[in-house]
Amino acid sequence: MDDLIKVDFHSHSQYSPDSLTRVENLIRRARKVGLDRLVLTDHNTIQGALIARDLAPDLIIVGEEIQTTSGEILAIFVTEQVPAKLSPLETIERLKQQGAFISVSHPFDPYRSGWALEELIELAPLVDAIETHNARCWNPQFNQQAQAFARQHDLPGTTGSDAHLLPELGGSYLQLPPFDSAAQLRQVIRQGESVGRYLPPLSRLGSRFASLWNTLAAPFNRS
Repeated sequence: MDDLIKVDFHSHSQYSPDSLTRVENLIRRARKVGLDRLVLTDHNTIQGALIARDLAPDLIIVGEEIQTTSGEILAIFVTEQVPAKLSPLETIERLKQQGAFISVSHPFDPYRSGWALEELIELAPLVDAIETHNARCWNPQFNQQAQAFARQHDLPGTTGSDAHLLPELGGSYLQLPPFDSAAQLRQVIRQGESVGRYLPPLSRLGSRFASLWNTLAAPFNRS
């Protein structure tokens, strides 16, 4: 259908401690690869997403990937930053208070803040979706488990490149009808069709380099 748009629901910029991607370059790359919307989900901050939205309001959706005391929550249409290390239930409650769309990041990837099955079952009635395709899951089985869980609990899925490096951006995305708010996203998310590929495990070396670089540079960046 011609009216479908391409949306990457999971990406990172220089405002994540494990990425060096400048927001200007992220925007340029997103347009080059044909994305219609990009959810910028930096770790535990919306600072970069707010800057990016000001630069490209037609493209950028403010998101946040929030580290809870268990796994990570992927939030879309965030208006107020939610701090890290709250319980999953408190994190979700704060997001619900601001009307954000709530997904769960790479829920079955044990190498990246994977969730216990009992926790996911508890959260299933409280969230809008779970991430059923994350391009950085080096084992396809992790996404397959997420897809099976979504079917079992009647949850729609989000798709994201989880890009930390520019070449990764837009490698995985969801095609779905246009939307301009969390409420509209809830209405159309089940019509989404996941398109994507898996990134090689070596792609994580870029994130590790960025983490090391940012750690070493931190003393020089302090005011």
